[in-house]
Amino acid sequence: MKKTLLALTAASALFATAAQAQSATYAIEPTHTFVTFEIDHFGTSTNRGRFDKKEGTVQFDRAGKTGKVDITIDVDSVNTGTGPFNSHLKSAEILNVAAYPTARFVGDKFVFEGDKVKEVTGQFTLMGKTHPVTLKATKFNCYQNPMLKREVCGGDFETTIKRSQWGASYGLNYGFADDMRLVIQVEAVKQ
Repeated sequence: MKKTLLALTAASALFATAAQAQSATYAIEPTHTFVTFEIDHFGTSTNRGRFDKKEGTVQFDRAGKTGKVDITIDVDSVNTGTGPFNSHLKSAEILNVAAYPTARFVGDKFVFEGDKVKEVTGQFTLMGKTHPVTLKATKFNCYQNPMLKREVCGGDFETTIKRSQWGASYGLNYGFADDMRLVIQVEAVKQ
């Protein structure tokens, strides 16, 4: 009897450990996820905008300290709050939305500090060009959402890229900055 009880206890512990180590899938929650950008404007002010439409998933295993994120951005949804500026950004001269309607970040290297994600490294595709990018977390948390009755994980992530690497070099000859700060505020709901 003791051996059977011991075997059941060991099997239960093994099953619980395996269950904890399994990755969970989270769907990007679009009303709490924003992709914004900032570019210096002649050292005087900062041009800012965001992309209003985005979708994606996150696979996340806190116990195993692994994950994968896949976010697709509808570039045509760029919104600066000014219609003519939006149109100029969408033009072939800058983002060429007609030829490249989406951008995408796929990250598969998660760095943790304790149980908090500190950075995610992956590939960012914009205007048909793909380069490595590391998003650093300035915030990260998981919580039980009282309205959805499900776990939600997310945070604020940021990086600075040289936009000319992706072919977005408009204005460099006028003195516009090549550095573009990207901020991705993301919340994702456990499925």
